[in-house]
Amino acid sequence: MGDRAETRLLDHAEHSYEGRLAEIAAAGEGAVVVGYSLGGRLGLRAVLREPSRYAGVVTVGATAGIDDPGARSARAEADDRLASWMETAPIENIVAVWERQPLFADQSEALVEAQRPGRLSQDPRELAALLRSAGQGVLEPVWHQLLGFELPVLALAGARDEAYGAAARRIADTAPRGRAAIVEDAGHAAQLQRPAEVARLLADFADNTDKNIGQ
Repeated sequence: MGDRAETRLLDHAEHSYEGRLAEIAAAGEGAVVVGYSLGGRLGLRAVLREPSRYAGVVTVGATAGIDDPGARSARAEADDRLASWMETAPIENIVAVWERQPLFADQSEALVEAQRPGRLSQDPRELAALLRSAGQGVLEPVWHQLLGFELPVLALAGARDEAYGAAARRIADTAPRGRAAIVEDAGHAAQLQRPAEVARLLADFADNTDKNIGQ
């Protein structure tokens, strides 16, 4: 993004839903909050909770929640089972399972390998705790809160990430100042697969809000 916007990467130390929202609030005052996947759903909820604190929000590969109570309950049960396994499994096993998810199937081996050291540095118990408190199954959907949301929203998704592309369009259609952008030749991690294009979209959004980008 060059000189167009000041950026700050928020390296979370907390591993709970409320802990991470508090970290976003402490670091992001006056900023546009940008979050990917889990970070996107947390960033969106942080801004919805205290809209006067922020200038806007950008989600990348994220959704505002699972609407159907039955589907949400099933996801919560599956996440709880996964968290129980993670609490006793070696981090190498957890990472191996994570990297085999269909969501990441379109990523090159080089891209997967580049992310692996960071994944291997995580504590399994902390990952399990975060899944139990911030997994998609335990979080209530916030679509209804977007209806009256006054801040600008940009929802990004890769063109090959069909489910989250649909979620991005729905976020844009629901929020009064929402906009969606679909990044071509990218899947779930558009910011890694098309970094220059995602940077351009973020810079343009920041310029239009006349604020800095945070998180």
